[in-house]
Amino acid sequence: MTDLRDSIKTAERGKSAAARKILLVDDEKVNLELTSVIFRNRGFSVLTASNASDAVALVGSERPDVVLLDYMMPGKDGSDALKEIRRNSPDTPVIILTGRGNELIAVELMKAGAADYIRKPFLNQDLLERVERVLAVRAVELKNRDLLQERDRLLAEIASWNLELERRIREKTEELQLAQAEIIQSEKMSTLGHLAAGMAHEIRNPLNSIALNIQLVKGGLDDDERLECVARIESEVRRIDSIVRKLMDSVRRPCFHPMKISVDQVLDAALETFRSRLDMKGITLQRDYRSIPPAIHADPEEIAQVFSNLIVNSIEEMHSGGILGISLNLRGETIVATVSDTGGGISPEALPKIFEPFFTTKSSGTGLGLSVVLRIVRSYDGRIEVESELGKGSAFTVFLPIHPGC
Repeated sequence: MTDLRDSIKTAERGKSAAARKILLVDDEKVNLELTSVIFRNRGFSVLTASNASDAVALVGSERPDVVLLDYMMPGKDGSDALKEIRRNSPDTPVIILTGRGNELIAVELMKAGAADYIRKPFLNQDLLERVERVLAVRAVELKNRDLLQERDRLLAEIASWNLELERRIREKTEELQLAQAEIIQSEKMSTLGHLAAGMAHEIRNPLNSIALNIQLVKGGLDDDERLECVARIESEVRRIDSIVRKLMDSVRRPCFHPMKISVDQVLDAALETFRSRLDMKGITLQRDYRSIPPAIHADPEEIAQVFSNLIVNSIEEMHSGGILGISLNLRGETIVATVSDTGGGISPEALPKIFEPFFTTKSSGTGLGLSVVLRIVRSYDGRIEVESELGKGSAFTVFLPIHPGC
């Protein structure tokens, strides 16, 4: 009994006894008056009802802490009233009072949700202690429910934190993987740069010699067939020299002449260069300049080379017509330009390798075009992203800051 009283005191801390509200329900006026005196003397705020219907209504409007309900009443009896109160106000404990009850009725009432069952006649002190016990138990139940709800809230919050942590870990892992890939790519390009410089020197010397000797041989030939063979040799020499130049361009910056340029004008000029090829292949151009970005400080030839290489790749992917998409936009301090096509797309296996020097999915070509694009974009503190799906095409998006750190 002491423990229960301590529990109710803890649960009701800061709440005076006078604030506790009890509803007494009995069809006998004398019983109501006597019982009211008992509980008022104990400090309760007392409500009374002489029938079950009024009792149900008072429970709904006044929300008493406990209901002391007489079992035997005319019309709706205590059992019906108990069920209705439990249905409408499940947090309100109900104690049944009866002078005619038996054990079977007691069991049924407890099953119906009664908090306790008291037989008449009763001792005043016993009645008070039974009510206090019910209030104490109910206070503990409500406290436990609040704790369970708080536990569920905390568990949900922890689950949310875990999801957020997993998301951040995933993002950081992707960032680290990307950074590692960029470091590996930079190391490859650095190694390739040293190799390319040596190759360029070693290859161009014999190429120059071959070219000079070809000119001498051509001067002494008058046979058309032999002249044609010499012309083919000369063409191949020029092709080798072009490959060497592209290799050098992919790993180092050639002459750099920055000036104020407008990216939309550079794009227009590049597209005009390929106008005849677009018409010849039946490719439709869809241009979408959502906003014209301000001019940036850059080398016009480098920026033109970026878009020319991307446009050439897109055109070569569309063998029997298609759509070449060019979009331009400004997002904050970043220029966003996309070159897309409706060609065959890039396989998931090839996608991570497309910016590596000499890697190509085409039957012809050096595989240096996208390496040059990557080198130029990075030199302006930009980045390039690619989305592709087999059979549906590819989209290369270039992000250039308005104020590059080149």
